[in-house]
Amino acid sequence: MTNAYHRKKQPERVRQQLLEVAARLSLEQGIGAVTLDAVSQAAGVSKGGLLHHFPNKLALLDGLFDELIARFDRAIKEAMEGDDIERGRFTRAYLTVCFALEAEADGKGWQVLTIALLAEPHLKARWRDWVARRADEFAATDSSPNCLLARFAADGVWLADLLESHELDAATRALVLEELKALSRQ
Repeated sequence: MTNAYHRKKQPERVRQQLLEVAARLSLEQGIGAVTLDAVSQAAGVSKGGLLHHFPNKLALLDGLFDELIARFDRAIKEAMEGDDIERGRFTRAYLTVCFALEAEADGKGWQVLTIALLAEPHLKARWRDWVARRADEFAATDSSPNCLLARFAADGVWLADLLESHELDAATRALVLEELKALSRQ
Protein backbone atom coordinates (compact mmCIF):
# COMPACT_ATOMS: atom_id res chain seq x y z
CA MET A 1 0.00 0.00 0.00
CA THR A 2 1.35 3.47 -0.84
CA ASN A 3 1.42 6.54 1.34
CA ALA A 4 -1.15 8.18 -0.93
CA TYR A 5 -3.86 6.06 0.66
CA HIS A 6 -2.90 7.30 4.12
CA ARG A 7 -2.31 10.91 3.19
CA LYS A 8 -4.79 13.38 4.62
CA LYS A 9 -6.75 15.01 1.81
CA GLN A 10 -6.35 18.77 1.64
CA PRO A 11 -8.28 19.80 -1.46
CA GLU A 12 -8.15 23.54 -0.81
CA ARG A 13 -4.40 23.46 -0.31
CA VAL A 14 -3.97 21.45 -3.53
CA ARG A 15 -6.24 23.85 -5.41
CA GLN A 16 -4.23 26.83 -4.13
CA GLN A 17 -0.97 25.14 -5.06
CA LEU A 18 -2.22 24.53 -8.61
CA LEU A 19 -3.21 28.20 -8.95
CA GLU A 20 0.16 29.37 -7.65
CA VAL A 21 2.00 27.13 -10.11
CA ALA A 22 -0.17 28.31 -13.00
CA ALA A 23 0.53 31.92 -12.04
CA ARG A 24 4.27 31.30 -11.80
CA LEU A 25 4.42 29.49 -15.15
CA SER A 26 2.44 32.25 -16.81
CA LEU A 27 4.70 34.94 -15.42
CA GLU A 28 7.97 33.13 -16.14
CA GLN A 29 7.17 31.57 -19.52
CA GLY A 30 4.00 33.22 -20.81
CA ILE A 31 0.38 32.14 -20.85
CA GLY A 32 1.14 29.51 -23.51
CA ALA A 33 3.24 27.60 -20.98
CA VAL A 34 0.20 27.06 -18.78
CA THR A 35 -0.85 23.59 -19.88
CA LEU A 36 -2.55 21.03 -17.70
CA ASP A 37 0.46 18.72 -18.01
CA ALA A 38 2.96 21.44 -17.11
CA VAL A 39 0.92 22.65 -14.13
CA SER A 40 0.28 19.18 -12.73
CA GLN A 41 3.93 18.19 -13.12
CA ALA A 42 5.31 21.41 -11.60
CA ALA A 43 2.83 21.21 -8.71
CA GLY A 44 3.59 17.55 -8.03
CA VAL A 45 -0.09 16.70 -8.44
CA SER A 46 -1.43 13.95 -10.65
CA LYS A 47 -3.22 15.08 -13.76
CA GLY A 48 -6.35 13.48 -12.34
CA GLY A 49 -5.92 15.58 -9.20
CA LEU A 50 -5.63 18.71 -11.29
CA LEU A 51 -8.66 17.74 -13.39
CA HIS A 52 -10.66 17.27 -10.19
CA HIS A 53 -10.21 20.98 -9.49
CA PHE A 54 -9.90 22.37 -13.02
CA PRO A 55 -11.31 20.33 -15.92
CA ASN A 56 -9.46 22.43 -18.54
CA LYS A 57 -7.04 25.32 -18.99
CA LEU A 58 -9.83 27.88 -19.17
CA ALA A 59 -11.20 26.68 -15.83
CA LEU A 60 -7.71 27.03 -14.35
CA LEU A 61 -7.39 30.59 -15.67
CA ASP A 62 -10.91 31.35 -14.43
CA GLY A 63 -9.89 30.08 -10.99
CA LEU A 64 -6.87 32.37 -10.98
CA PHE A 65 -9.03 35.29 -12.15
CA ASP A 66 -11.65 34.61 -9.47
CA GLU A 67 -9.06 34.47 -6.70
CA LEU A 68 -7.33 37.67 -7.72
CA ILE A 69 -10.57 39.59 -8.30
CA ALA A 70 -11.85 38.51 -4.88
CA ARG A 71 -8.67 39.92 -3.31
CA PHE A 72 -9.01 43.08 -5.40
CA ASP A 73 -12.63 43.55 -4.28
CA ARG A 74 -11.70 43.01 -0.61
CA ALA A 75 -8.88 45.55 -0.85
CA ILE A 76 -11.16 48.10 -2.52
CA LYS A 77 -13.87 47.54 0.10
CA GLU A 78 -11.32 47.99 2.89
CA ALA A 79 -10.01 51.21 1.34
CA MET A 80 -13.56 52.53 0.92
CA GLU A 81 -14.34 51.88 4.58
CA GLY A 82 -11.56 54.26 5.56
CA ASP A 83 -12.86 57.11 3.37
CA ASP A 84 -15.53 59.44 4.82
CA ILE A 85 -16.13 61.41 1.61
CA GLU A 86 -18.85 59.77 -0.46
CA ARG A 87 -18.16 61.53 -3.78
CA GLY A 88 -15.47 59.58 -5.62
CA ARG A 89 -14.96 57.06 -2.79
CA PHE A 90 -14.80 54.02 -5.10
CA THR A 91 -12.39 55.80 -7.43
CA ARG A 92 -10.04 56.71 -4.57
CA ALA A 93 -10.13 53.13 -3.32
CA TYR A 94 -9.42 51.85 -6.83
CA LEU A 95 -6.50 54.27 -7.09
CA THR A 96 -5.13 53.21 -3.70
CA VAL A 97 -5.27 49.53 -4.57
CA CYS A 98 -3.86 49.92 -8.11
CA PHE A 99 -0.96 52.04 -6.89
CA ALA A 100 -0.17 49.48 -4.18
CA LEU A 101 -0.16 46.43 -6.48
CA GLU A 102 3.50 46.76 -7.39
CA ALA A 103 4.61 46.83 -3.75
CA GLU A 104 2.38 44.10 -2.36
CA ALA A 105 3.35 40.46 -2.06
CA ASP A 106 0.67 39.49 -4.59
CA GLY A 107 2.04 41.91 -7.18
CA LYS A 108 3.22 39.07 -9.38
CA GLY A 109 -0.27 37.58 -9.35
CA TRP A 110 -1.65 40.84 -10.67
CA GLN A 111 0.95 40.79 -13.42
CA VAL A 112 -0.22 37.31 -14.37
CA LEU A 113 -3.83 38.46 -14.40
CA THR A 114 -2.98 41.40 -16.64
CA ILE A 115 -1.08 39.19 -19.07
CA ALA A 116 -3.95 36.69 -19.10
CA LEU A 117 -6.47 39.50 -19.69
CA LEU A 118 -4.53 40.58 -22.74
CA ALA A 119 -4.18 37.03 -24.07
CA GLU A 120 -7.53 35.40 -23.29
CA PRO A 121 -10.73 36.89 -24.79
CA HIS A 122 -12.87 35.09 -22.20
CA LEU A 123 -11.00 36.75 -19.32
CA LYS A 124 -11.05 40.10 -21.10
CA ALA A 125 -14.86 39.82 -21.21
CA ARG A 126 -14.97 38.92 -17.52
CA TRP A 127 -12.86 41.99 -16.67
CA ARG A 128 -15.16 44.20 -18.76
CA ASP A 129 -18.12 42.76 -16.82
CA TRP A 130 -16.41 43.53 -13.51
CA VAL A 131 -15.72 47.12 -14.61
CA ALA A 132 -19.32 47.56 -15.87
CA ARG A 133 -20.78 46.19 -12.61
CA ARG A 134 -18.67 48.59 -10.55
CA ALA A 135 -19.56 51.51 -12.82
CA ASP A 136 -23.26 50.72 -12.29
CA GLU A 137 -22.87 50.11 -8.57
CA PHE A 138 -21.08 53.42 -7.98
CA ALA A 139 -22.73 55.53 -10.70
CA ALA A 140 -24.24 57.95 -8.16
CA THR A 141 -20.85 58.82 -6.64
CA ASP A 142 -18.15 57.98 -9.20
CA SER A 143 -19.47 58.64 -12.72
CA SER A 144 -17.96 62.09 -13.22
CA PRO A 145 -15.43 62.60 -16.01
CA ASN A 146 -12.80 63.37 -13.35
CA CYS A 147 -13.37 60.01 -11.63
CA LEU A 148 -13.19 58.21 -14.95
CA LEU A 149 -9.99 60.05 -15.85
CA ALA A 150 -8.44 59.12 -12.49
CA ARG A 151 -9.33 55.43 -12.94
CA PHE A 152 -7.89 55.48 -16.48
CA ALA A 153 -4.69 56.94 -15.04
CA ALA A 154 -4.59 54.15 -12.43
CA ASP A 155 -4.92 51.59 -15.22
CA GLY A 156 -2.00 53.30 -16.96
CA VAL A 157 0.12 53.05 -13.82
CA TRP A 158 -0.82 49.38 -13.52
CA LEU A 159 0.31 48.78 -17.11
CA ALA A 160 3.49 50.84 -16.66
CA ASP A 161 4.32 48.78 -13.56
CA LEU A 162 3.75 45.57 -15.51
CA LEU A 163 5.93 46.70 -18.42
CA GLU A 164 8.46 48.36 -16.12
CA SER A 165 8.32 51.24 -18.59
CA HIS A 166 8.51 54.14 -16.12
CA GLU A 167 10.59 54.47 -13.00
CA LEU A 168 8.78 56.51 -10.40
CA ASP A 169 10.49 57.18 -7.11
CA ALA A 170 8.29 56.73 -4.05
CA ALA A 171 7.79 60.47 -3.54
CA THR A 172 6.68 61.07 -7.14
CA ARG A 173 4.42 58.04 -7.06
CA ALA A 174 2.77 59.29 -3.85
CA LEU A 175 2.33 62.77 -5.34
CA VAL A 176 0.69 61.37 -8.50
CA LEU A 177 -1.65 59.27 -6.34
CA GLU A 178 -2.67 62.28 -4.25
CA GLU A 179 -3.27 64.43 -7.34
CA LEU A 180 -5.53 61.75 -8.82
CA LYS A 181 -7.40 61.38 -5.53
CA ALA A 182 -7.93 65.14 -5.46
CA LEU A 183 -9.30 64.95 -9.00
CA SER A 184 -11.86 62.37 -7.84
CA ARG A 185 -13.23 64.82 -5.25
CA GLN A 186 -13.99 67.53 -7.82
